[in-house]
Amino acid sequence: MMKRVSLLVCLVLAVTMISAGSAMAGRIFFGIATGGTGGTYYPLGGMLAQLISNAVEIDGNKLSATAETGNASVANATLLGREGIESAFVAADILDAAYKGEKQFDGKAIKNIRALGALYPETVQLVVRGNAGINTFMDIKGKSVSSGSPGSGQWQLLGDLMVAHGMDRKDLSEDYSSFSQSVEKIKDGNLDASLITAGTPTASVMELANHHSIKIVPLTGAPIAKLREVQPYYAETILPANTYEGQTEDVKTIAVRAIWATHDKLDDNVAYEIVKALYENTETLAKVHVKGKEISLEKALESVSIPLHPGAERYYREKGLIK
Repeated sequence: MMKRVSLLVCLVLAVTMISAGSAMAGRIFFGIATGGTGGTYYPLGGMLAQLISNAVEIDGNKLSATAETGNASVANATLLGREGIESAFVAADILDAAYKGEKQFDGKAIKNIRALGALYPETVQLVVRGNAGINTFMDIKGKSVSSGSPGSGQWQLLGDLMVAHGMDRKDLSEDYSSFSQSVEKIKDGNLDASLITAGTPTASVMELANHHSIKIVPLTGAPIAKLREVQPYYAETILPANTYEGQTEDVKTIAVRAIWATHDKLDDNVAYEIVKALYENTETLAKVHVKGKEISLEKALESVSIPLHPGAERYYREKGLIK
């Protein structure tokens, strides 16, 4: 009897495994590491995942893409380096530093990362309550400021901004909250300012502005010129008036382009098809997300300083962007 039961169990397990295999057959799973839910990476990543899931087949196999929350650029680059996910969104300056083994990646270059294409500019926003008495970057001295987790791109940027303004980290009380957490702390009066680099309008900042008077502090002048010598990927930009509730004037600040990246083990055909799906369907993204309007084939190679994935490169050669 025991032998019959054991045989039956084995048969059931075998059938179950075959059924599971059949369910998995004909489908390629593809992940996109994004950022926290309060930024722009996550919602745009979700829409991109849906777009390529609807558009891409590889040798008759459906591609099934998902967007995953993450800790943004530094963590995403590291995740790609260990091939922990198929693709990720990474800021251009962080991607460059990761490949070269500089700054946060000093002594630990990630040589297997590859670029798929450039996305949209991420705007640096120093967010404060309207009555905080903070009108310039120098006014954060002695205040509590969130910069994200230590070692992150956001944390590094705050440090570079302070150096450019003749300050250092001892001049303020630093908080390491996420975008969403920092906005909640500003709302509750437990934080003076948050440095947020994201596509605009940023969901967490919108939520804050809809219920409280806020100010986006300008980042401009000689200190910013000095910063750009250290971080050449940052460009001067304008946050247009009325991006947020109550923000009635343009704000001069800086921005860095987000890059869609992968690793060198991604299949060439998969890389080709997903890049093609993105840049030939940008009008679809533009209809469902404001940053989709800023993604275009013409700017697909802007700020890309690391090697392209061969599959992506093949697509760009076909389109004449690479001779």
